[in-house]
Amino acid sequence: MAQRDVSSRGSSKQNTFFGGAAILAVGILVVKLIGMFYKIPLVNIIGAQGNTDFTNAYNIYAVLLTISTAGLPVAVSKLVSEANAQNQQNQMRRTFQLALGMFLILGVVSFFVMYFKADMLAEMMHDTKAAPGIRALAPAVVCVGCLAALRGYTQGHLNMTPTSISQIIEALCKLLIGLSLAWWLVKNGQPPETAAAGAITGVTVGTMVALVYMVLDYTFKGDGGGRLGQDEPDAPADIVKNILRIAIPITLSSSMVGIVTVIDSSLVQGQLQRVLLEDRACWELYGRFAFVDFGPLEEAIANWKAVLPTGAAATMAVLSQQVDAAQKALASGAALGGLESAAWEVHTLLESVSRSLYGNYGAALNIYNLPTSLMAAITASVIPAVSGALARRDRRGASRVSGSALRITALLSFPMGVGLFVMGRPIMMLLYPALEKDLAGPLLSTLGLATVFVCMMLVCNSVLQAHGFVNLPILVMVVGGGLKILANYHVVALPKVGIYGAPIGNILCFGLCLGLDLFLIARVIPRRPRYLEVFLKPLLASALMGGAAWAVYGLGSKLLMKLGKLCVVDEVTKQVLGLSRTGNALMTLGAIGVAVIVYGVLVVALRAISRDDLSLMPKGDKIARLLRL
Repeated sequence: MAQRDVSSRGSSKQNTFFGGAAILAVGILVVKLIGMFYKIPLVNIIGAQGNTDFTNAYNIYAVLLTISTAGLPVAVSKLVSEANAQNQQNQMRRTFQLALGMFLILGVVSFFVMYFKADMLAEMMHDTKAAPGIRALAPAVVCVGCLAALRGYTQGHLNMTPTSISQIIEALCKLLIGLSLAWWLVKNGQPPETAAAGAITGVTVGTMVALVYMVLDYTFKGDGGGRLGQDEPDAPADIVKNILRIAIPITLSSSMVGIVTVIDSSLVQGQLQRVLLEDRACWELYGRFAFVDFGPLEEAIANWKAVLPTGAAATMAVLSQQVDAAQKALASGAALGGLESAAWEVHTLLESVSRSLYGNYGAALNIYNLPTSLMAAITASVIPAVSGALARRDRRGASRVSGSALRITALLSFPMGVGLFVMGRPIMMLLYPALEKDLAGPLLSTLGLATVFVCMMLVCNSVLQAHGFVNLPILVMVVGGGLKILANYHVVALPKVGIYGAPIGNILCFGLCLGLDLFLIARVIPRRPRYLEVFLKPLLASALMGGAAWAVYGLGSKLLMKLGKLCVVDEVTKQVLGLSRTGNALMTLGAIGVAVIVYGVLVVALRAISRDDLSLMPKGDKIARLLRL
């Protein structure tokens, strides 16, 4: 009976490859939208410092999670799909059981690392306050490992619905439980790091609930209780070898982004603290922000220098040695000496400032990551569409699909990138009133330029992979990641640049990756798309759209200011009523609305999208007729 059910599901429309890709794409989009409603209020609840603690803990979790789960679900789905096609029930069952065991082993190892080495991992990120969040996330690694095995199994049956539903359940629990806990902890006077750990607890609970759903789905709809087949499964060693053969390359490529992110985050925060200690020229850069008070830090540094041994330089290297000595003394229960106590106070204040600075940058990163998540539907569709055309020896069709994918991505990513660049400060004022608009706004504007490069790079990678060049995107990412780390290490250390230089590494990294991808596509893929046709019209339309948004916001803001001067309302009352925030919201939403209209008109007028492009999209033919293309 279970076998017949599996077969019937496999023949249904929703379980075709394209139907499954659509289900996954919709699920990913819903999850990302829920994530937006989670992360934006969260920063306003826990503040910049809490956001840094949350981000650092989550980055550690993301790396260990990717190592544990990135390649194995793909390997399981591939092997289960092959066995299912040959009606090998016992082979499917043994593959799943062995994969589940591998997930559990990796998950338990990752749990022990995160829980018992949380302090060490937090120190590695130059944020000792991130340790509670890392511990709170530790159980999630084990749960997600089991989730990945179950998701890979159902996807191997071409049934994508359980994966999408479980991801949505996970995101909803994170939203409801995480935000509620963070708000309750802040309301009860808990420090930012505790509130961040509460928010992260929502992630852990979400993975547990999603795991319960997947287990129930497997038990009642899968073959958890199905009869044994007649086939003789392969030896366990052979199955494990096949799983690893598929999983290891995917894991290496997937882990690269997370590893680069962790290294970059650690270096940026470490460099911020070093320069704050060693070069007071940067104090002028940050002194105008409300959250920075250099008085206590100046006094602490003076006290520390007064007790330094003769001839010792007041550098970060010397401070780190003395902080290590203080931590060992505290761990053993001994009292701190005068030197260790003074060093500990300097370290605490430096960390506090860098947490506030990086928290503003982390909030800008939340907005910057939204456009890339919208590329999931395109990247999910490119590989099967191009691969299918190549399998039919239709090189012209493969070229057409590749060109359309690049053009649609450009039409989506260019306006989003330009919009973030032009409207960075107003957007941050609208979404994150608790942060420093003069810090977070310019950071988002700079990241807006990188958005275009990231989105285009993701689709270029899919085009290369669809043509069989699987390892080239990995090598490109390694080169780009190295440049990002090198650039941020040096640029953030410049006293006149500081945290404002952090997004520059993103621009250089993904700009280089995109350039290399386009070069490789031109060299290794026959009938490559014509880049001028792909990029010129979207770039022109986006530039004009950005100018319109800038003009509407600027003129509207000046008009509101003049109206405000005419009103018989004193400045104190204006601040109490929040008129400035309301005015910014009106002007920002108005500018975005005008920008959307202007861009839509320009895309149609310039014929920036073709009937072939629209034919690849749902209801594309109807849209083409409506636009008379």
